[in-house]
Amino acid sequence: MLIPARMSSAEEHRWVAQMIDRLAAQESRRTLGDEALAERAHLLSRAYLGGRARPEQVRWVTNQNTRWGSCTPSERTIRLSHRLQGMPEYVLEYVLLHELAHLLVPDHGPRFWALLEAYPRTERARGYLEGVAAAARLPHVPGARGGGAGEEPAPCE
Repeated sequence: MLIPARMSSAEEHRWVAQMIDRLAAQESRRTLGDEALAERAHLLSRAYLGGRARPEQVRWVTNQNTRWGSCTPSERTIRLSHRLQGMPEYVLEYVLLHELAHLLVPDHGPRFWALLEAYPRTERARGYLEGVAAAARLPHVPGARGGGAGEEPAPCE
């Protein structure tokens, strides 16, 4: 987001919060239930991972405030933070695909990142998440969404 240099810090904070709210309102979709979320995961796996990532369970959770998502490869489970609800569809898909990739490669090495290259909006989604995390760290930003200080832009650790 570009901001005129003449804006004060307070004006900048208000503008960023307003733009985040506006983007979320424009691009938000109705919240998917766990069943629809699991179906989306299967579609993404087929489209971008050759159908190789097959989670046993995909669900929303409310206890992830420092991660966007998490995966337990041994149990084949994926959990997404409720904070993703209302974010643009491409962001949700990126985080879901990120966690699906962990079913195939548990670490964040080169093989893992190569899997995500197939998704055309990876960089855009990462930038969006970085912006949300940065806005959450700004002092006194009314209406800012996202997690707490120190949050990483990647969906999981």
